[in-house]
Amino acid sequence: MENEILNEPDYIRELVALLRSEDTAHGIAEALTNYHDNDIASALDELRADERALLYHILGVERVSEIFAYLDDPQKYIGELELELAADIIENMDADDAVDVLEEMDDEIANQLIELIDEESKEDINLIRSYEEDEIGSRMTTNFIEIERSLTIKQAMRSLIAQAEENDNITTIFVKDNDETFYGAIDLKDLIVARNYVNLETLITQSFPYVRDHETVEDCIERLKDYAEDSIPVLDDKNILLGVITAQDIVEAVDDELGEDYARLAGMTEEAELEETLAESIQKRLPWLIVLLALSMCVSTVTSLFEPVIAQLAIIVSFQSVILGMSGNVGTQSLAVTIRLLMDENLEAGQKFTMVFREMRIGFSNGLILGTLSFVFIGVYLCLVRGNAPQYAFAISLCAGVALLIAMTISSIVGTSVPIFFKKIHVDPAVASGPLITTVNDLIGVVTYYGVAWLLLMNLLGLG
Repeated sequence: MENEILNEPDYIRELVALLRSEDTAHGIAEALTNYHDNDIASALDELRADERALLYHILGVERVSEIFAYLDDPQKYIGELELELAADIIENMDADDAVDVLEEMDDEIANQLIELIDEESKEDINLIRSYEEDEIGSRMTTNFIEIERSLTIKQAMRSLIAQAEENDNITTIFVKDNDETFYGAIDLKDLIVARNYVNLETLITQSFPYVRDHETVEDCIERLKDYAEDSIPVLDDKNILLGVITAQDIVEAVDDELGEDYARLAGMTEEAELEETLAESIQKRLPWLIVLLALSMCVSTVTSLFEPVIAQLAIIVSFQSVILGMSGNVGTQSLAVTIRLLMDENLEAGQKFTMVFREMRIGFSNGLILGTLSFVFIGVYLCLVRGNAPQYAFAISLCAGVALLIAMTISSIVGTSVPIFFKKIHVDPAVASGPLITTVNDLIGVVTYYGVAWLLLMNLLGLG
């Protein structure tokens, strides 16, 4: 296995060497057929501008358009081309890939390119661009095969072959009714093996899953993942097939959603990008930091209310970080579990209550174990290291253990309840970010710890 990894070919280096070789253009073109478009796209950055121009000439517009679909920074390479050539490349792309490229470019240049492409491609691109970024219509592709319900098997095959020249997404064939509305879908394999005398109707799955074009990606994503289909149709409100969501689109959508949720869990509104400016980074992060600053001031204010307790029992301050840290950790764990489960749109109220109760029991059980350990370790530490009397030492450790148990139990409830509440009021539960939950649980930890110290140590045991 190690040898296989060590001997893995470096395709980018091979490609650069091939393009700089003395081979003829025809020889290079033949050799390039053995390489994946993604590897060629990765190799572009290693080439000079004149070498890239030669590569485009050798490959032709159609292959170059497929390669450009894999570029992370298409504007850099589009900018090297004449507008007419760039327009030809974009025109040959799938509409969704063309939109991705255009969105990375300056608006003025993008609009100039759109004006130069043919009407059919322009219509598809403008359709996808008309949707908001969070709508599923912005993720669809117009690369699909659609046939009429009334066709025979032979006619359906002819229609498939005619459309396959322009649309290579042919594994699933979609069927429209006589009134142009979506009727169902046919598996390519079923159509290929069907005899001429078979009625096309018998091959059609009418209960095929679909989504609406204006549905949000977040609302659709769980439903899309439930179906092991290579393409899922996107319909408008009149049941007209506008495009399809492919398996690759679903993977990208899931990745984007996870990235956004991860960013929100870190207290930001969007994922950070390496290319963003200092001002953009500050703009994304500062609003939450201001909120968290205000909450932190509340924690400090509450702490000051227990100043008499701290003044008489200064030693308890040494263990404050244990209570605050553990309560924050428990809250963040419950938050992560809850957000993941809330992605299921079919979760009922009873299941949500069960989830809160379950997390509370987990928090209580973990708090009981860790509280007991804290009671023992802190008591032994104060006796052996600090030289305190056993009665005093274990009274302090008992306070820490009890506070840890209570704080962890409450924090698990908060970490579960807050995202459920946000979901209820139609706010993304990921906004209940890690820093927010941690700061709220700091407040809980402070009140719990010093409250227990005041009640247990000062009032019941008379210490201080």
